[in-house]
Amino acid sequence: MKICTITCHDVYNHGASLQAYGLMKYLSNCGHDVEIIDYKPDYLSNHYNLWSINNPKWEKNMLTKALYLTLKIPVRIRERNKKIAFDNFTTKFLKITKSRYKSNEDLKKNTPHADAYLCGSDQIWNCLHKNGKDPSFYLDFVPDEKIKASYAASFATDTISEAYKPVVKERVERLDAVGIREKSGVEILHSMNIHEAVHVVDPVFLLDKEDWDPIGTRGFKEDYILIYDFDSSHLIKKIAMEIAKEKGYKIYTIHSGKLKYADKYFTLDGPETFVSLVKNAQFVISNSFHAAVFSVLYERQFAIVNRTEAINTRMRDLLEDLKLNDRLVDENYDLIRLLRSIKYKESKNILNEKISFSKNYLQGVLSIKK
Repeated sequence: MKICTITCHDVYNHGASLQAYGLMKYLSNCGHDVEIIDYKPDYLSNHYNLWSINNPKWEKNMLTKALYLTLKIPVRIRERNKKIAFDNFTTKFLKITKSRYKSNEDLKKNTPHADAYLCGSDQIWNCLHKNGKDPSFYLDFVPDEKIKASYAASFATDTISEAYKPVVKERVERLDAVGIREKSGVEILHSMNIHEAVHVVDPVFLLDKEDWDPIGTRGFKEDYILIYDFDSSHLIKKIAMEIAKEKGYKIYTIHSGKLKYADKYFTLDGPETFVSLVKNAQFVISNSFHAAVFSVLYERQFAIVNRTEAINTRMRDLLEDLKLNDRLVDENYDLIRLLRSIKYKESKNILNEKISFSKNYLQGVLSIKK
């Protein structure tokens, strides 16, 4: 069967790239012909723009603009190495449509051919951002006679604004099947009287460790704690420093930002290095959902801290589902308990049942007769 998926696949974020690969690769392993729609609206297309001015106060006149760019461009030139790393991953591992689309109207005018269309995974329905309000991520462009469903779509929050509920309800009800990544997302749809939605796993979990090993091939010579921190979190730093002192581990980080306490920085590396770093870490400390996902996949020791942005339901729901609640920590953490080896047997049994359900969901979707 020819399948097209649509997601935020090209936003220079490790989790976004890897979840796009996970769904594409799993469906390909099942014998399907799969392409990711190269959907790049303007609001997802301004990454690593050398000439953009992101702060309005610098747009007053030509002099302030010139000063702003003089300060920013050298840093941006250096950071373009990260763009190159992600672009290389996309070229090497993601099968993308030949045509690029910039709007829902573009997709309607020249809809990529497929028998079935899947929207997801990741935060495609997060109404705090433009993608959650974009009809393309609800498959609005797909003709009625084609199979259209979501797989592991995420709202990323416990609730959505009342202002958006009517349009979300209308768009979701048009789908033939609805697979949601968080149980809180299923509850959001239940509140709109959409009761057919089911809870499925992130597409990273559709692949075994052996499927991910060809991605994470990089090795490291010393024991280390991996930090993946979007907020320059004081709590993450505190935990990392204590564990490093207790265990004698080095501290590595992969996310760019203001973090200054690491021994090694991989801030310009792409998704292959991310997988390699999680795979080989002695301990992972993060506020990233996909850091948690890959830590579970590779059965690493890890701790997750809440983000400052209100998108923490993803981590909470995942860890609750797998009975790993104690891995979500706050200022009252117990270092001794945190350093105890995670007993993954029960969690993996739960996860395997969820994976089986999710694969059956996809099989059912692709068997729909239109």
